[in-house]
Amino acid sequence: MLEVGDGPHAGLRHAFEVHPLFRGSRCATESAAESVVFQDVHRTAFFLDAARERERTLSVTTLAMKGSFHAPELGPEFFPGHEFGHMVGEDFAGGWFALDRIMVVRLLVAAILVLLFVIAFRKPQLVPKGLQNLAELGVDFVRVNIAEDTLGKKDGKRFLPVIASIFFTILFMNAATIIPGLNISPNSRIGMPIVLALVAYVAMIYAGVQRYGAAYFKHSVVIPGLPPALHLLVVPIEIFSTFILRPVTLALRLMANFLAGHIILVLLYSATNFFFWQLNAWTAVSGLTIVAAILFTLYELIIIFLQAYIFALLTAVYIELSLHADAH
Repeated sequence: MLEVGDGPHAGLRHAFEVHPLFRGSRCATESAAESVVFQDVHRTAFFLDAARERERTLSVTTLAMKGSFHAPELGPEFFPGHEFGHMVGEDFAGGWFALDRIMVVRLLVAAILVLLFVIAFRKPQLVPKGLQNLAELGVDFVRVNIAEDTLGKKDGKRFLPVIASIFFTILFMNAATIIPGLNISPNSRIGMPIVLALVAYVAMIYAGVQRYGAAYFKHSVVIPGLPPALHLLVVPIEIFSTFILRPVTLALRLMANFLAGHIILVLLYSATNFFFWQLNAWTAVSGLTIVAAILFTLYELIIIFLQAYIFALLTAVYIELSLHADAH
């Protein structure tokens, strides 16, 4: 409220107080002002009560939950080091050979893969059985359904070692994502997918250069029969799609699938553990999250095989395109 009783407004206040014409209106004005203030006070009190009630509701809900839920973090797994904990061998040779958990899983899976194939084919039998039979079934699948189907028998046999190596490496690396104690695919960090994509890229370039020599690069990007003006548009697009986009998409597709899968699995199993140990009505929610986790694990089994198949198949397709680069 405006006070006019002090300073330069003192005379104005005196006029309001003594003049009969203004005395009644002053009272009415004060009554109206008091009514407005009264309404404001009641409105403020109403909102304060509503806020307190909402705070009490939130407090009850919060108190009903024991502990706090920790969402999956990328830092400790994907960016290890001094900030997120120690690595194996970080004090040796200035840390040049330090290993984090994903690198340990990579080496372990690679050792298991090599060991299994060495044992399977160490003393091959004419009638295979046991591990040799299983290994031959896997190699025959890659040979018939990927290499020979795409490249034909002659070129399929020639490039089978590369294609089979890519297929089984990705398959075993992917399988680690659902193995207890490992629980992460080495392909979920970009390093391994880049190495595999570079192997496919080198095989593609090798196949083309071996057949056409340096002319392979011209055949790959120049489409015969086009008007000369269109080459200014088409050639840069072909260079980008053939020599840049192919390896990039191979690496990113593989990494993104297993990075997302790892995060979802960790989220579901962490939520199950969190809700179960509430030991109240929230415990029932853990039944839903564990069912979702099991179903997603079964889905991951399909993705484990499918991504290995797609990567190996695309490698064979890129090799085939290099072998027939002049057939536009």
